[in-house]
Amino acid sequence: MRRLVLPALVLCAAAALIALLAFGVAGQGNNTSIDSALAHGLRPPVPNANKALPVLGSPTRTERIADLRGKLVVLNVFASWCDPCKAEAPILERAQRQLVRHDGTVLGVTYLDNSADSEQFVRQQHINYPVVRDTDENFVRSFGTSGVPETFVIDRQGRIAAVRRYQLTGGWLTQTLARLLDQRA
Repeated sequence: MRRLVLPALVLCAAAALIALLAFGVAGQGNNTSIDSALAHGLRPPVPNANKALPVLGSPTRTERIADLRGKLVVLNVFASWCDPCKAEAPILERAQRQLVRHDGTVLGVTYLDNSADSEQFVRQQHINYPVVRDTDENFVRSFGTSGVPETFVIDRQGRIAAVRRYQLTGGWLTQTLARLLDQRA
């Protein structure tokens, strides 16, 4: 009986490893994510562009990404408790000043945050660009987002042209915007 224990354990471990590998490969399927499309030189459309998102601090106003078509948009997903988000705020504010002169805007999207804390963050960071709330978290998740900060640059045709899935740097944003500001609708 003892002779069979070690081979049985090895066989079970091998079967579990094969099952895990098969699950991982099957889970990949056809990768149609934003990141994959961008890596292949494609610009995917903005998901949920017609979803009305409540404007932070307003009980009635909403904003839809679809309404910004024709503008260059830097969509930044943030939360008040996020230290990298605080570090990004001055970079985004500079980008807003540049974009306003070129018919564009930064649009902040609060994620996994409550309104009062988000409003305080906006005041403390001197944010002058529009900010909306993703109250059910479905808008942000449709971008493949699971954390903060993340930044998406949307071209004038309403397609995602670039993504940064971690803390933003001024150099990356400056280079990305320079490329896109030369392109007209």
